[in-house]
Amino acid sequence: MRILLADKFPDSHRERLEEMGHTVMYLPDLTGETLPSALDGNDVLVVRSTGVTAEAFKATHTLTLVIRAGAGTNTIDIEAGADRGIFVCNTPGRNAVAVAELTMGLLMAIDRNIVDNVNDLRAGKWNKARYGKARGLADRAIGVVGLGRIGLAVAERAKAFAMDVVVIERPNRKADVQNRLDALGVQYVPDLVRLAETCDVLTFHVPADESTERLISRDLLEHVKPGAIILNTSRGSILDEAALIEAMDAKGIRAGLDVYDEEPQTGEAEFDSVIARHPNVYGTHHIGASTDQAQHAIADAVLELIDAFEDGTVLNCVNLLPSGYGMTSLTIRHHNRVGVLARVLGILREADLNVEHMVNSVFAGGRAASVAMRVGGDVDKEVLWAIEALEDVIAVSSGND
Repeated sequence: MRILLADKFPDSHRERLEEMGHTVMYLPDLTGETLPSALDGNDVLVVRSTGVTAEAFKATHTLTLVIRAGAGTNTIDIEAGADRGIFVCNTPGRNAVAVAELTMGLLMAIDRNIVDNVNDLRAGKWNKARYGKARGLADRAIGVVGLGRIGLAVAERAKAFAMDVVVIERPNRKADVQNRLDALGVQYVPDLVRLAETCDVLTFHVPADESTERLISRDLLEHVKPGAIILNTSRGSILDEAALIEAMDAKGIRAGLDVYDEEPQTGEAEFDSVIARHPNVYGTHHIGASTDQAQHAIADAVLELIDAFEDGTVLNCVNLLPSGYGMTSLTIRHHNRVGVLARVLGILREADLNVEHMVNSVFAGGRAASVAMRVGGDVDKEVLWAIEALEDVIAVSSGND
């Protein structure tokens, strides 16, 4: 396959792609504006921060797969990709360690005023009287919002600093997540407001979507304790920056931010941000995943996605309908002969039923096979009888998901 790498990608992994037989085009300086002109002729696009617009999708007839080398896909027009039948996939969780490390680094830096310490020393100022005062992290309550891989990694590291980890109670959590929370001995509260009222630190690790837009709102900040610390290393859109500035001025809240509402989309740019200049903010340049360890882990995941895609499997796709959405599952055992599936598809077409997904597995010896498919809509008994009546069909079973 022809693969376009439109952001920085480790040399070792580019070489591995070529060793796998792929043709690799490496253009890490592309932007959202220049990407469309470079796309056509490539089968796979890999991006980190480069935006993929509807215009980019329209500019190519060859592209079949877009991989976001990271978790968030808010810089990609997912709907435009879906409209053109292009898979958009991501690599969730591979940057968890790096983002968790930065989160804890921001927290420690704020608590001990490390940046101001360094700035004063470099300016020739000695002020132990000021900087010799800190609350410390042990026995302070940290509320973790969002318990994906990153949130859990932060919770585990906070516990190692003897902090009291507090999370929102949720029914029916996945067993592996609940087991990790149980091992940490976390405390539970009923909702986000109670979390804000309870904790000395609030750290946010949620995706950017409609449900999290301005999650850190003026209303929530009214419930945050005076002098508390807010950490956001997820997405700038979850924070109402004006409201946080007001809360910092009124209540002495401090913040550690790695992301911003209107941050530049290039590696270097002017950035005139009121909140980034605020004295209560310790900010970094959206570098949460920017460690060698994280970039190699993410690159490993990209290669896994490409390898699976070449074998016919699409992993971590974010623009497919949810599994079973409005569908009927069919399993058809049949003799492995030419034309069997064509006749099955003909019956479904006559019934105006579209096949949304299909996998045909051939048994040892090559004499029999089983096809599993998902069909849009309900399959009535007449259709099932017609399929089962086909000469080479052994048996048919169905079920609504």
